[in-house]
Amino acid sequence: MIREFIYKYYIDPIQSGGSYTLVDTLTYALILIIAVFLIHRWMQRSGLPFDRNLLFATLPWVVLGGLLRVVEDTGMLSVPWRYLLITPLIFFVIFFFAVVVLYLCHRLLGEPGVRIYGAIGAASSVVALAALVWYGLTVSRLALEVPAAILGIAALTSLALWALLRYGFGWEYMSDRVYQVLIAGHLLDASATSYGIDLHPLGYVEQHVVGSGLIAATGTGFAMFPLKLVVLIPGIYILELYRREGTATSFWHLIVLAMIVVGLAPGIRDMVRMMLYV
Repeated sequence: MIREFIYKYYIDPIQSGGSYTLVDTLTYALILIIAVFLIHRWMQRSGLPFDRNLLFATLPWVVLGGLLRVVEDTGMLSVPWRYLLITPLIFFVIFFFAVVVLYLCHRLLGEPGVRIYGAIGAASSVVALAALVWYGLTVSRLALEVPAAILGIAALTSLALWALLRYGFGWEYMSDRVYQVLIAGHLLDASATSYGIDLHPLGYVEQHVVGSGLIAATGTGFAMFPLKLVVLIPGIYILELYRREGTATSFWHLIVLAMIVVGLAPGIRDMVRMMLYV
């Protein structure tokens, strides 16, 4: 019975690429929370604080995760290797790769190693993107108007939300680049989902439980925008409360990074996937 449960909710969705269920969604959310805590403990022991510099240096690795998901979508890798690039396994793959690089850079170079760590992530992202562009040019197609439209929607909505929070709500701390990246990542995700469902010729579908339920109820992918507002506005407010209490420590920055990951990575993946029509 336990074996059947594990296969139904965890193994089969990975093999078939099916939609998420409430069970695996809650499980992966729990894994994310535990992972943030364990990373925090490891960094405390290693003497490497997770500060703003390290947060921004990690963003290229988030982009890499989104791009590698598209590599799996294209079918360029054969079974069983492609399973390593399917959620949630890809999180472990990227995490292992990034942690090893970070550890070596910090051990060999000290504080300047953080920049090298970020540069390696950026270079890896460029290689992955180059492979995907080659695939688009030689196998599928390269519809550049798709990322142009999605990035345009994301930029306009991000600017509108930022202006609302900064001038409408009077949140002066919205000038902080960390919050701006958080907003941009999640609204990129909302823009890509909305475009894919309502505007893209292939008519993509939302796989996540909450988003798919809301889209089914409203009949439009643009319902993702109010969903993001419900999450982002109180989320940013609570984050700032903790920061004002002097808790903008490594753990605070790790929480912010985790929030950025769940928006930016799928947004990158969906946008590039739709560009290639896969």
